[in-house]
Formats: sequence, structure tokens, C-alpha cells
Amino acid sequence: MSEKIPPILLAGFGKMGGAMLAGWRERGLDGAVAVDPALPPAPGADVLVVADAAAIPADFRPAAVVLAVKPQNADAMLPLYARYAGSAVFLSIMAGKTLAGMARLLGPEARIVRAMPNTPAAIRQGITVACPGGTVDAGQRALCDTLLQAVGQVAWVDDEGLIDVVTAVSGGGPAYVFLLAELLEQAAITQGIPPDLARLMARQTVSGSGALLAASPEDAAILRKNVTSPKGTTERALAVLMADDAWPAAVQRAIAAATARSRELAG
Repeated sequence: MSEKIPPILLAGFGKMGGAMLAGWRERGLDGAVAVDPALPPAPGADVLVVADAAAIPADFRPAAVVLAVKPQNADAMLPLYARYAGSAVFLSIMAGKTLAGMARLLGPEARIVRAMPNTPAAIRQGITVACPGGTVDAGQRALCDTLLQAVGQVAWVDDEGLIDVVTAVSGGGPAYVFLLAELLEQAAITQGIPPDLARLMARQTVSGSGALLAASPEDAAILRKNVTSPKGTTERALAVLMADDAWPAAVQRAIAAATARSRELAG
């Protein structure tokens, strides 16, 4: 059995913070403190939930401080955790907040990893891309990798600028997939399919296709072509969706817009 995850301080108890905490507990968590003013129900005896940073027990020594607060609250919240700089690694999952910007709030001794997970983390099927700050050592990077692997796959980059694109593509990606399911359902209803059946068809088509993509060694383009019979119905539909002014252009614009917003959040 693998070694327990060491004590963790979780700043922010939203959906992503809660998903990560659940993943750590499944792997064996040697205690944690979660900070959230909404005071969610305590998830277990191994986790202490407190209303604010001032209520963290003075003798609590976390190995990592996971920053899951809202980006717009970072300027006010991060200095409250600066006392852990030099003893714990900071793992940020806040959109847009740069390593340099967080260092200004946490102090020069802070060792920080910036990461962007996505919502399939809730079922341990997420993808997280992480970038370490220059002073993060091998052990701290390994700890962060362990924390992130508890909710899915992990990849690392050295170019922090890529995290803004990651935020746009995989961070927001589940919303784009859910939108596709919505649109398929609506179109089916428009064409006369009963609503309950339309919903079932749309959801199972999207989830089943995702499972097939995950299980197949083929590129997505090959899988798409496998569905597309020459001069058939799918080919006719794809001629609409893949027109120059349709999906190809719209997806490019969408990712560019989301990337730009991520950079704006850096302030």
C-alpha cells in the first residue's frame, strides 16, 4: 500500500476543492484542514473544517497549502497563508493567477506550483496541467503530482504561459462538451423526438463517444471518419458543422477568447 498523503491545508471548499479532498481521502490522508466561510459539512474525522484562516490550529503543519479560492479574492486571501511559506509548498488551482503574482502576495520564500484541473476530477477522470515555480524542489513537485493524480491524469509544462491556453481548452472544455449535449437534445426535439428520449440520446451519445475516444488508440479525426459513410447522413451534417465559418472558426475564436480572459485575471 502506498504511503499516506501528508497533512494538507485546503484554502477554499468549492466543487473542485471538495473533489480533490475526496480523492486524497480515498488514497489515505494523514489529516487536513479545510478553510471556507460557508462552513460545509465536515467530510470526516480526518478533516477539520474552519471558517477562516485565523481558526487554523496553531500547531497544524501542512506539507502543502492548496489554494482553491476564487481568483478575484486572491489579493485579500493569499497573504493570510504567507506564514506557511518556507515550510509548505503552495499548489494553486486558481484560474489566471500567475506564479509571480502569487509570490508577491505570499512572500519571497514561497514555493508555488500553478495548476489547472477540470471538473471531471469529481469522478477521478480529470486532466490537470501544472507548472512549477523556479524554487520548487523535486520532493515538492512529487507531492503536488500525487495530490493532482488523486483526481485524474497529470501533465507538466515549464512554460507558464501555456497554462492560460490549458485553462481555455481543458479547464473550460467540459462546458463545451455539455453544450454539445444540450444542442443535440434541442435539435432532436425540434425534429420530433420526445424530450425524454432526446435527452437520453444526447447524453449517451456524448458520454459513449467520450468513452470510445478514451479507449481507442486512434486519433479523433480517424474515429470521426469511421462514422462518416461517403454520401451518407453524417457526411451531410459534417458539411454544415465543418464549414469554414462554422465549428472550425467558432472553436478557434472561443479558445482565443477564453485564453485572453485567463490572462486578464492575472491583473
